[in-house]
Formats: sequence, structure tokens, C-alpha cells
Amino acid sequence: MKIVSWNVNSLRARMPRVLEFLERESPDVVCLQETKVVDELFPREEIEGAGYQIAFHGQKTYNGVAILSRTAIEDVVTGIPGHPEHEEARVIAAAVDGVLLLDLYVVNGKEVGCDKYDYKLRWMDDVASYVAERFPMTEKVVVTGDFNVTFDDRDVHDPERWKDKILCSQPERDALAKI
Repeated sequence: MKIVSWNVNSLRARMPRVLEFLERESPDVVCLQETKVVDELFPREEIEGAGYQIAFHGQKTYNGVAILSRTAIEDVVTGIPGHPEHEEARVIAAAVDGVLLLDLYVVNGKEVGCDKYDYKLRWMDDVASYVAERFPMTEKVVVTGDFNVTFDDRDVHDPERWKDKILCSQPERDALAKI
């Protein structure tokens, strides 16, 4: 199964590129982040016309996630169940051909030490709990998305410059490791 993850940074603005990519690469599944489109305006017809089924969780501004699949998308869950305080459209889960998919658009956090950073760490902890509950490692599981965290210094052009900064702090990396 060919699975692609793409922070599309506005699906409607990138639609020609998305359609060209789908035709050229023919992935089985595409997980999109930062679609920036409310559900009512999601460009269903174009994507379905390219041969894909769709599950989406939309919102204006910097959020929105979607799963496109050549085959049936089942058991769709949006958001983090049991956590209504996380109202932004940043999480969508589904099953495709026996594979459990989790598509995340992780909170940015703005800067280390601010309230948005603390929220990011709580959000990631809630996602980790959700993964532990819903995505057993005895199954085929794929967690994908835009994590807004570097796994380690290999992901950073200048590690010294970014040391302990947003996206590169150890608490963020630890939270990502839990997911």
C-alpha cells in the first residue's frame, strides 16, 4: 500500500497540484493536513473524479485534515474522542484495507514556555492516550501527518541554533515518542 502524507497548506489553492500528483503517482492513500477548508466547501467532486473516496474534518484558517483512498474508508473518527476541549480540526482516523490510519496536524506551540506550548504538550499527551486505546500494535497501524516536531537533530539544518526552541525542544520530542 502506497501511503502519502502532505501538508497541503490550503487544499483549494493547491487543487491543480493535488490532482496532478494523484494522477502521476497514483497513491493508494493520501493523508492531508492544513486543508484550510470547511466541510461544506470541501472539493469533493474533483477528488472523487480522480478516483478517490474521502473522509475529512475541515476548518478555516490553519487547520483541517483529510484522508483520500482508492478503496473504502471505514470507521472514521474525527478529533480526539473524550477531549472536546481540543476543538480544532487536527485529527482524523480511519481504516483502509485493514490498515488503521491516524492523520495528525500537530499544534505548533508558538514558543517554548508560553501557554500555547503547554497546550501543545497536553494535546500531544491526549493523542498518545488515544493511540494507546484505539491503535493496538498487534494491528497494521500508520500514524502520519505534520508533527510540528523534529524527531532529533538530524531533522534540523542548524541544531545549535534550534536547541531548546519550538519544534526542537526535548519535551516535544518526548511527547512525540509517546505517540
